[in-house]
Order: sequence, then C-alpha cells, then structure tokens
Amino acid sequence: MSWYRSPSGSALAAGLLTLLFASQAWGQAQFPSRPIRIIVPFAAGGPTDVNARLVSQRLNEAWGQPVLVENRPAAGGVPATEFVARAAPDGYTLLGANPGPLTVAPHMGGKLGYDPLKDLIPVVLVTTTTSAVVVHPSVPAKDVPALIALAKKNPGKLSFGSPGVGTVGHLTMELFNSMAGVTMTHVPYKGVSPAQVDLLAGHIDVLTMSIPNALAFMKQGRIRVLGVNGLARSPSLPDMPTVAESGLAGFESQNFNGIMAPAGTPREIVLRINTEVNRRVLSPEGREQLIAQGYDIAGGSPEDFGAFLKREYEKWGRVVRAANVKADF
Repeated sequence: MSWYRSPSGSALAAGLLTLLFASQAWGQAQFPSRPIRIIVPFAAGGPTDVNARLVSQRLNEAWGQPVLVENRPAAGGVPATEFVARAAPDGYTLLGANPGPLTVAPHMGGKLGYDPLKDLIPVVLVTTTTSAVVVHPSVPAKDVPALIALAKKNPGKLSFGSPGVGTVGHLTMELFNSMAGVTMTHVPYKGVSPAQVDLLAGHIDVLTMSIPNALAFMKQGRIRVLGVNGLARSPSLPDMPTVAESGLAGFESQNFNGIMAPAGTPREIVLRINTEVNRRVLSPEGREQLIAQGYDIAGGSPEDFGAFLKREYEKWGRVVRAANVKADF
C-alpha cells in the first residue's frame, strides 16, 4: 500500500491561498522592482509638474529605480486622471494630483470615466499653493478695484486664461467674475505653461498664477500682481493685499499638489510611498527648497490627504453650481 495520501479539497485550497498571499507579500516587500510612472495631467512647467519631478527625483534616489514623470495635457486633466484610475493597482502608475480633474470636473455635468473619491486613493499631499490674480503690464489696472472697474466699463473685452476648462485656474476667475459682477472672456489652454506664455506675450490680459511662478515674472517686470487669492496674505508677498481685502470679501482659492494611486493599490505600497515622500521630499532641505519657491508644505498621512480632498471637493462643487460652469469633455 502506498504511504501517499492526496490532500483534501479544503487543504489544497488553503495551501494555494497561502502561496498566493506569500507571493503577494513578497512582491510588495520587493516594491519597486521596475520603473514607476507619475502621470501629470498638464504640460511641463506648472506646479503639479514641478512637484511631481521633485517627488520622482527623491524616490529615484531612495529606491534606485527610475521614477519617470509623464505629461499628458488634455481636457483639463480629465483623460490623464482617468488613465491612472484604470491602471493596474500595483503602485507602478501614480497620479500627480491637482484640483481640476479631482475636485472640480466631477461637478460639471460631463461624462467622467472615474469617480475621484472611489476609483483613486490618496497617497500623500505634498504642497499647497496660494495663487494671485495677475495682469499683463499693458492692462492699465494697478489693483483689484481698478481691474473690476475696467471690466465693468468694457464687458467681455478683457480676457483671462486658464490651464483648461474646469481647472481651479478657470473656476477661480469665474468666481471672481461672479462676485465682482463683471464679465471677462475665458481662454482655456492645455496647461499652465502655454497660458503663461500667452500672458507674457500680451495675447491675454488676466491669469490666475501660482505665487511661485508669479514671483519670478513679477521681479522681471513681465507681469503685475493685483491681489492674492488666499484668505491671508502670502509670506512671499507680505505687502500684497488679498482679493478679499480688496473688495471681494470671502474670496479664496488654493491649489494643491499630491500623489494618488488607483483604488486597490496595496496599503503597504501606499504607506511606503507616503513614508518616503514625507522623509525625503519634505525633509528640512526639501522644505527649504519648496518654501523658497513659494509653496506651502503639507505632508502627513494618506488619511490627512483624503480629508483635505473631501473638503476641497465639496467647496468647488458649490462654486461650480453657483457659476453654472459646464463641461466640454
């Protein structure tokens, strides 16, 4: 008689599950074992791109694996965000997170191929940025009240640019129009950089620009800053009044830059990325570098980012409905 006894079905299933979990645990422990992509939904040069490239550099140094930034500018960042939402949840495809496709676009009535609160998960909030309302030097307005007066005198003649329909840059100026009772014509672009290029060339009149970008161009005399969009003055521009101080009480807008992953990405991988970003990107040296460029440091846990994202989602939903902005995607 043979001494061999075949395993029962339950024992075999248990063995296979053990092997499966062991294989998954080994794969996660080895993460990353191949190149990682951070998909940025906008053109190179904007705040989301700058933050993503700093993250990629530091993670590359930490892990010795290529961490590549891939720019996919189109339709206010919606297609690129959908691409990440549908990617394999293995940590190798990440999103350079920005408000437009996450907290604004879902409220605009278009057909999104993703739900930002269900199909993507927060990994880490890297920075926030306060923006400013800026104009080309040819625009005669020297402050926010003068811009409002000019726009009221010339309905629809002044133009404002944005990184695309449904981006925070777009909604910020729609909110400005609504609160000031003026009409300025929207000119959407595929990202921050091309909008900035046209503003500097005088092809558009007004733009909402991040403080880091505004500082450089202001020092060169290529733009005029009229007001800061935060509720408090920017430490980088302490003498510049806020738009709220300048007559539009309660006016407030901020941008954010973070990293998100497809829903279902293992918790261990999410925490590993979060830990490395907090430790390396937001190290004392990294903080100094970001602060010098005008960014406000965030950091924290995935849950911190999730709570922040929900608040921003609800806020911009109210703005979209009030301004009656409709999707073009």
